[in-house]
Amino acid sequence: MLSLEDLTSIERIVAIDAETTGFRVPSPAEIKKMPKGLRLPGVVIEIGCLELLRNGDDGWKAGESWQRRIQPGGPVSKASIDVHGINPAELKNAPSFRDVLDEFEAFIGQDVLLAHSAENEMEFLNFEYARAGRCGFDEMIFGATDFVCTQDLSRQFFPGVPGSLDVLCDRLWVDRSDRFEHHGALLDAVLTAEAFMKMAGGFVQDDTRYMSFGDQ
Repeated sequence: MLSLEDLTSIERIVAIDAETTGFRVPSPAEIKKMPKGLRLPGVVIEIGCLELLRNGDDGWKAGESWQRRIQPGGPVSKASIDVHGINPAELKNAPSFRDVLDEFEAFIGQDVLLAHSAENEMEFLNFEYARAGRCGFDEMIFGATDFVCTQDLSRQFFPGVPGSLDVLCDRLWVDRSDRFEHHGALLDAVLTAEAFMKMAGGFVQDDTRYMSFGDQ
């Protein structure tokens, strides 16, 4: 993953988050064993992005956002619904990932992506790109050098502390009250961006909290 030092000459970053069906992405080895012609259901049901623009030498500011609900073509687990509150009925007329792909790519461009637990977002995106026919299931469109991970950064700033987004927000006094009931792709992208901006901006250690009301 990229570090803060790698961003010195970067002018735009896109914070990204995906809400999912709750089912894991099958491995390339598992997919090879499946019957030919089998159409795999997707995992992403909502994707949210927020651009961050360079603001001075060390700072960042929020810019435009982009969000879409996505029809996965398969079931959504109850455990996942409990987290994000997105009912399958709400996705009935939503576009597929392939349908929004051009729009998504136009928004993110070739810029660095920012995510919390970025490995998850990489896995989801690479799988959906393969389903859309943009690459093979054993190929990667997105890799570690495309992402900055706020979970990795949080472990550098707060060693030994749980690496969840909730804990990080609480440490940095980022208001996550909108997340108490349900998660959301754009909401989580915004919180990730706010946490990143505080860490990148050189927050004062004494201004952090050493408690958390959750660990999700």
